[in-house]
Parts: sequence; structure tokens; C-alpha cells
Amino acid sequence: MAELVLDGVTKRYPDGALAVYRMNLEVGDGEFVILVGPSGCGKTTTLNMIAGLEDITDGELRIDGEVVNDKAPKDRDIAMVFQNYALYPHLTVRDNLAFPLTLAKASPDVIREKVEGAARVLELTEHLERKPSQLSGGQRQRVAMGRAIVRDPKAFLMDEPLSNLDAKLRMQMRTQLSRIQKRLDATTVYVTHDQTEAMTLGDRVVVMRAGHVQQIGTPRELYDSPTNFFVAGFIGSPAMNFLPATIETDRLRTPIGDVRLTDAQRSALESRDVGREVVAGLRPEAFEDAALVDASRAPGGTFTATVDILESTGPDVHAYLELEDARGGQALLEAQGAEHDGNAADFRSRNQVVVRLDPETQAREGHPLKVWFDPRKLYIFDPRSTENLVA
Repeated sequence: MAELVLDGVTKRYPDGALAVYRMNLEVGDGEFVILVGPSGCGKTTTLNMIAGLEDITDGELRIDGEVVNDKAPKDRDIAMVFQNYALYPHLTVRDNLAFPLTLAKASPDVIREKVEGAARVLELTEHLERKPSQLSGGQRQRVAMGRAIVRDPKAFLMDEPLSNLDAKLRMQMRTQLSRIQKRLDATTVYVTHDQTEAMTLGDRVVVMRAGHVQQIGTPRELYDSPTNFFVAGFIGSPAMNFLPATIETDRLRTPIGDVRLTDAQRSALESRDVGREVVAGLRPEAFEDAALVDASRAPGGTFTATVDILESTGPDVHAYLELEDARGGQALLEAQGAEHDGNAADFRSRNQVVVRLDPETQAREGHPLKVWFDPRKLYIFDPRSTENLVA
């Protein structure tokens, strides 16, 4: 395996469109790194530049310390797994797995050893004589992965390999993929738009938006300490709630009540040049039905709101609550879209919050509900720079 380094890598098309801007990323030997973001953010373009399928406009790409900007894809010793399986329908699983080795004119003994070894790792041994049409979607994807594994490349590149699978099979394949990657200790760059995949698979995650890297970190770091609006709203499901807020000396005034600032929060805000108008963020997990909160919970705030929609997921209930005065931050949140990268704001202040409740809740649609929230889990954002002010 190998180390991959992207040093100020930029991709600009002839018409001036900017796909990726000054990306700096080091992927360690054996590391599993995920590129995640909405459609059009530049993640697949980045993968294609690493593979050599797209030219690099500016910056350097180094593999094992060697600059490979001008090397052909076949000379980079990288294997790619695509969203569509790209299997030869007329060949058996054995022959599909052996195909890259046959092209490389490997000896029959080497081909047999590597194919059978990959089949064992991927649990495909009993399917070696079948054709792709006789396999399930998950088995076909494992064959596609096996064809990459037999090459023993310096790095694996995967472009949304699980997106064609149904939800249950996708979850099973995530587990298998993680196990395989750890067993092979393979340097891997994986592209997905699914933040659940990103959070469960990656050693580190790169969050992208409009060609720019927003944050790089472990899944825990991205969840606990998002650097800005975009990361905070993109990571986590349901998404973080954003509310207009005003700093009033030692407290924060929000549509769900006043929150006393901790010493750490107050110190962080005083050290920055921010105005009184800010944006507060609270994840759905920071709320609970007040009737189910016992004395063992930390002191928190409460508010009452009407339940609009209830969604039961089994272990949780998601409640959409209507607030009367949460619209005031619309202009503040839209400003970040205009100033940050020219796009419309992704997260807008609405008169609604989403909360995650215990399934024992007695909440009913169309009825008021008293809700408890944990003020220690409050985030505060600058509406102009979009940054997290208390990270």
C-alpha cells in the first residue's frame, strides 16, 4: 500500500468552471478516507484526478512520494471500483476476477492463487463458476471489489460502490467492506453522498461543498466540533436545528427560551469580533419529552410547542415542532450562502425544530408538548463567516 498526498490540487475546466479548489489532503498508508458532500461538490472529480482520469489544473499529486500528475492511469498502480459493477456478463466470477491478471500476462499459478485468495476474503468461493446474472447485487459488488484486490495495487479508489444496493443490503455491505479494508490494511479513498456511510466507514472524513474542503476529521470530530454551518447541518440525521439568537450579556436569547452561557462559551465569544446577532444550533438528540426527564439529567431548559408531525423509527420518535418566532434569522442564514461561496444558503431558519424523543413519549400530532433541551449541547455560529464560534 502507499501514501497519497494532494498538495493544493485544483481542477478548473476550459469554460472556467471550478470543480475542486486547492485541495490539501494526506492519506496515510492503510488509511480509509471518505470524501462526502452533496452532488456537484467535487468529490468524484477529486477521485478521478487521483486515478488519472481527469487532468490536474494546478497543484501536485504524490503517490509514495512520487509526483504522478503526468502519469497515465495504468502507470499509477491504483485500482478503482465504480458505482456500476462493470462486470463481463459472459465470463464466470473466476474469469472476471482473473481478467486484470490475464491482461498483465501473469502466470496461471499466480492467477489461481490470487483469485482464490480474493474469493476467500470476499466469501465468493462457492460462486466462482457462476455468471454475474446468477448473483445478487451484493455479490456482484464483491466481485467488482475482488477484481481490484487481485491486482494488489498501491491504493483503492471507490466511487459510491454501494449506491445501487437496497437499504438492508447496503448496511450489510458496509460491514463487510469495513472488515475487508481492515483485513487488507488497504489505503482507500471512498466517495459517497451518504453521510451515514461516511460516519460508519471512514478513519477520517473530508466534507466538501462547491469544490472547497469544509473540514477534515474523524467522524466524532465532525459530529462534536463542526467547523461551520454546512458541516454542522450535513453531518447528523436528522439535521441540526438552526435558530436566530441574540447575545445578551451572559445569556443567549433564542425562540425556545433564554440560555445562560457557560464560562467557556462566554470566553470564546469575547475573544472574537462578533455582533449581537448570531445563530444557535441544537441537534435533535439534545431534546427530550419533558415528562420523561428525571432528576438524574443535567439541568436544562424547557419550552412548549405544537407537534406538527410525528415519525416513529422504532427506537426513537422524531417530532417536528412548530415555533411561533423562529423566522427572524432568515436573512442572517441566507447571508452565509452569498458570502461563503456564492450559492444559496443550505440551511434556513424556519419556524420548526426537529427533536428526537424516547418512544415512550405521549406526544400527539396537533397537540402542545413540553420539551426539555440540554443547553450544554448548544452551538453558536457567526452568520457572516459561518464559523462555529465555540468549537
